[in-house]
Amino acid sequence: MSHHQAVAPKPADDSAFTMPALLSGLSIPLCVVGLIALVGGAFLGTSALGGQFGMSVYLTAYMYALTISLGALFFVLIQHLTRAGWSVVVRRVAELMMVMLIPLTVLFIPIAWSVWNGELYAWSDPGYQAEHGVPDEIWSEKVRWLNPEWFTFRSCLYLGIWCVTAYWYFAKSQRQDETGEVTLTESMQARSGPAIILFSFCTAFAAFDWVMSLAPMWFSTMFGVYVFTGGILSAHCAIALLSFALQKQGAMRDEVTIEHYHDLGKLIFGFICFWAYIAFSQYMLIWYANIPEETHWFYVRYPGFSESFGPMAIALMVFHWGVPFLGIMSRHVRRRPWAVALWSAYVLVWHYVDLYWTIMPEANLGTGGAVGILASILCVIGMVALMLGLIIKVGSFYRLIPVRDPRLGESLAFENL
Repeated sequence: MSHHQAVAPKPADDSAFTMPALLSGLSIPLCVVGLIALVGGAFLGTSALGGQFGMSVYLTAYMYALTISLGALFFVLIQHLTRAGWSVVVRRVAELMMVMLIPLTVLFIPIAWSVWNGELYAWSDPGYQAEHGVPDEIWSEKVRWLNPEWFTFRSCLYLGIWCVTAYWYFAKSQRQDETGEVTLTESMQARSGPAIILFSFCTAFAAFDWVMSLAPMWFSTMFGVYVFTGGILSAHCAIALLSFALQKQGAMRDEVTIEHYHDLGKLIFGFICFWAYIAFSQYMLIWYANIPEETHWFYVRYPGFSESFGPMAIALMVFHWGVPFLGIMSRHVRRRPWAVALWSAYVLVWHYVDLYWTIMPEANLGTGGAVGILASILCVIGMVALMLGLIIKVGSFYRLIPVRDPRLGESLAFENL
């Protein structure tokens, strides 16, 4: 066991709990540059390679930001559900990430619009059934679920539940910073169970609607878990990376210790394994059943079948699982904050590749060549810059640690075995 010296609590108005000036100054430039890059990437993809490709690139970048924000929301909910004390000092970072679900709701508008103009989802094309020879009885059941009106209503429902949940928990946490009321913690704990149930349903069905339905005749009951797993893994990485960046600028330097990075590293390691388990299980079940309508999705993505996406599948096995599995396995690595931050950044890159491999084959243009790759890079960099700018802007108005949380002392004294 290491011997960790408990950190003495600082006054609530200590400068260590405020957004560093350098980062605050970057918020507006990040938002402006990010928005320009995001729109530019989507426009480039659409103008050069067509509306379906441009919107697919946008959807990939959108799902990248969304899954990380959803993972952060789940992190906050699970900490309250389990009455966790260790995570208090990093929970505010997760709270700032989860409230990005509100601007992401606005950014969903182009995706919703694409359903009505038939650009993104094949099932919204009136000629899809005839072109693919889908029997009437099967297609009539598909369109009962996959139609613009019902799709839009469900999407509003998912986004509404996420936003209300995120805002409610964020507001309660901020109020506790001012009042120190223990009843606020009790209230958040009491509602975390039902909130996680709602979160699970919304996340699974959103994954079915927004991503799986890109291939309207394909289905996988594990797909919602697959998307969720990538999101929660990446959220832990983003929490570690953002906490490290804040500490490098002088914020919460004493409060977030090696012990917290060690625990975040353990969770990252665990979810790397869980992601690989879900990915393999989904493939294995479909492989041994060998049903044509199920295997087609893998046919266009796996080695020997796809020149563009087959090598990417191998790369995901090696670099999204094998390399980080070995890289962050050691306790010595997890107890070095810079190493945890480095591996976090690495996994975040591969989370995007995973989503790209999942979404882009349905655009039917491969990677789109140099122009397609440039459009994809512009979109995701723009989305990340925009979200970072908004996180910094919102964080500038609040403390970076829940300064009056009743478990703060436990978090400050936290020590790994």
